[in-house]
Amino acid sequence: MDTVALWFAKSQEEVLSSLDTNVEEGLSSQEVEKRLQSFGRNELEVKKQESLLKKVLGQLEDPMIIVLLIAAFLSYVSSGFEDWIDSVIILLIVVINAIISISQENNASKSLEALQKMSAPLAKVIRNGKLEHVETATLVPGDIIELEAGDLVPADARVLTAANLKADESAMTGESVPVNKKALDSLPEDTVLAERKNMLISSTVITNGRATCVVTDTGMKTEVGRIANLLITEDDNTTPLQQKMAEISKMLSIICLGICVLMFIVGLLYHRPILEIFMMAVSLGVAAIPEGLAAIVTIVLALGVQRLVKRHAIVKKLPAVETLGAASVICSDKTGTLTQNKMTIVETFVDNGQSEADLLTIGALCNDSKLTVTSASDFNVTGDPTETAFVSKAFEEKLDKNQLEQSMPRVAEIPFDSERKLMSTVHKMEQGYRVMVKGAPDVLLNRCTLPAAQAQVVAEKNAEMASNALRVLGVAYKDIAEVPAELTSEDLENNLTFVGLVGMIDPPRQEVKAAVEQCYEAGIRPVMITGDHKLTAVAIAKELDIFRDGDLALTGAELDLMPQEILEEEVTKYSVYARVSPEHKMRIVKAWQAKGMVVAMTGDGVNDAPALKVADIGCAMGITGTDVAKGAADMILTDDNFATIVHAVEQGRGIFSNIKKSIQYLLSCNIGEIITIFVATALNFHQMPLVAIQLLWLNLVTDSLPALALGMEPVEPGVMKQKPRDSRKSIFADGFAASMIFYGVLVGAITLAAYWLGEYVLSDPNIADGTANTMAFATLVFGELTRAFAVRSETRSIFSIGVFSNSAMNKAFVVSLAMQLAVLFIPFLQEIFKVQSLTGTEWIIVIALSLVPLIVSEITKAFRRQGNTTEDVAEVAAH
Repeated sequence: MDTVALWFAKSQEEVLSSLDTNVEEGLSSQEVEKRLQSFGRNELEVKKQESLLKKVLGQLEDPMIIVLLIAAFLSYVSSGFEDWIDSVIILLIVVINAIISISQENNASKSLEALQKMSAPLAKVIRNGKLEHVETATLVPGDIIELEAGDLVPADARVLTAANLKADESAMTGESVPVNKKALDSLPEDTVLAERKNMLISSTVITNGRATCVVTDTGMKTEVGRIANLLITEDDNTTPLQQKMAEISKMLSIICLGICVLMFIVGLLYHRPILEIFMMAVSLGVAAIPEGLAAIVTIVLALGVQRLVKRHAIVKKLPAVETLGAASVICSDKTGTLTQNKMTIVETFVDNGQSEADLLTIGALCNDSKLTVTSASDFNVTGDPTETAFVSKAFEEKLDKNQLEQSMPRVAEIPFDSERKLMSTVHKMEQGYRVMVKGAPDVLLNRCTLPAAQAQVVAEKNAEMASNALRVLGVAYKDIAEVPAELTSEDLENNLTFVGLVGMIDPPRQEVKAAVEQCYEAGIRPVMITGDHKLTAVAIAKELDIFRDGDLALTGAELDLMPQEILEEEVTKYSVYARVSPEHKMRIVKAWQAKGMVVAMTGDGVNDAPALKVADIGCAMGITGTDVAKGAADMILTDDNFATIVHAVEQGRGIFSNIKKSIQYLLSCNIGEIITIFVATALNFHQMPLVAIQLLWLNLVTDSLPALALGMEPVEPGVMKQKPRDSRKSIFADGFAASMIFYGVLVGAITLAAYWLGEYVLSDPNIADGTANTMAFATLVFGELTRAFAVRSETRSIFSIGVFSNSAMNKAFVVSLAMQLAVLFIPFLQEIFKVQSLTGTEWIIVIALSLVPLIVSEITKAFRRQGNTTEDVAEVAAH
């Protein structure tokens, strides 16, 4: 049997011959069994799922998980195998992260399950010369099937006969209106999917008419099957945040091991007891690992998810929240996302002697859509999009279709036919009857009695409207005395009086243009990818300012002729892609990714699912989106609005900034602890400034609440005026590492200064009374707590932000401060933590030193702001 897939390009005889079938008899039961063995069942394959145990073990490949497990072990060892609480807490963090990760790995399988659910359970098929109802899964290539309005197409099929056949293919091609299907003999081989009028696509819906078809492909060979295969074969991308966290985990692992080895060597050089050296090395290793980092990142992302829900965005994968902040390209579908998904009359033209009221009255009456009125301003219209546009416009002009039908009831009709491109209805008037006609202007004009000069004017107006990407319909009428016994087009649809033209389009959403402008300000490139016609797409893109001077548009057919390497080189030239297939969308996304861009992709149809999955952040539509698209996406827009994506990008940028603040704070604090212990060991202090239990307490007090509060900072003003960050760049780039090390060293320096003052200035160095240790311990904790306020912004002063503007930070500071003061003042806790009460002078020194990081940070920010102001002035002068 011929297995060439270009069934639309063959004649009907060639198709039937290749499939070895007969229209009247269909296939025999024996032949069906043979073909089932050969082609398999008409079902979609599902990717084999990993077992729960394998998924759990897979979590051990995450470097951060390994670091946390090492930290749990070291924490238990450093306590002398007595204190297990810290270890249990760390293990709980590991378990929670594993649960979240595993729960997010089922989206691809959910997409495929949704695809399977789209299949019709039963199909009408001719076998053994009889019409039978069989399970869709048992259909094979060569089966003759019958379809009518309301049926779900059970497999890809070639149309053999058709009567007023229309199919809703929006989920597969992006077409916003049902498509006329015909029993055409053959089409050119380069015909794109959306224009294959003689083919029906599996899982689409018949909206009008009836047909006899022959099944050409089943299961994974269908167009839906190809999409399912793309979902199976495309692996999930790691997000920029996951890459950054892996980078941090790797760095921490190396640092932890290096510190332990170095401390052990230094201790041996000073001939200290092996057990003491080991315990201090392990304690310092624990101090080097911010055990709460993974949990804090997870919580910050979860808080971001909650914020986005209030802005009409549901995020399915936590890291996707941050990925949005790195987006540098947004590839958006047109219909419903950039536009209102509602055909609207935007221009009318009436002939001499006619009125717009006449035009809209005829358009509303020669119409099969339904009007439901709930109030004077609240109404709903259901039906074909072009017909609902007439009824909506008429109602807005105080012409109620229901009232018009009562005064001019319909008594006969000739339904729309794709061959003659007209629809006619006959209505009872006060005297006689009126035939109301609407349809294609070029056809309608030939049926009207218009002077040649006036016909030329109408034709030019039609061309003008069409050139503006409007869908144009003409309206006409004629009065008759009696309704003919037999209605024919020749009798009713000739010698008409021309009334006028209407131009309609799916208009842009009002808020989208401002969102597009915000994209450009934020350095984000908006791109339109649609299944609609090129002319319409470019017109909408121009109106929204997506298509600018010098930009180009590309069709799917043109894209087929372009090698991927060329597309990757020239992808920045194109702002609009029209008449595209699922593979085209994936190619476009990958071309941008090859440029190092982080790509957000929107979509609602089945055909969008592969591109949604391969994009860095897939955004499915919540209202019009199919379950398949929602399953493949990372985020669902509950209002189907492009502007919501831009709001989400703003939140994503804020979230990443907050995560960076938390990382900066945690690691600089840990560096301060490491500097303190390492310097004391290297200089062979006769006692350590900090003991093991104090190091563990530090991790609890300073590494938890303040770091979490930093993650709850509001999004800083001006975040959408900045260019997207380079996702390939290390998180430690652009001075991040230098700043972190500088403040870590500063925190270590003030801690050592407190210890030196307590040991050699305020106490007798020969008497180890614990004053120096207590001052160092208090200074380190308080210094880290004040440091948290300094980290709230890289450039803005704490007074500009507002000291009390982040209530979470204020609460975290008060709780952490209270915990530390309890240790310093309550006698039995003093004994446990090996501290003693301090004098007034000692407290003044501790407080003064603790404020140093905050003061230095404020001075640094002031210089940085001054530098930015100078650069801005120079830039303005240059222009």
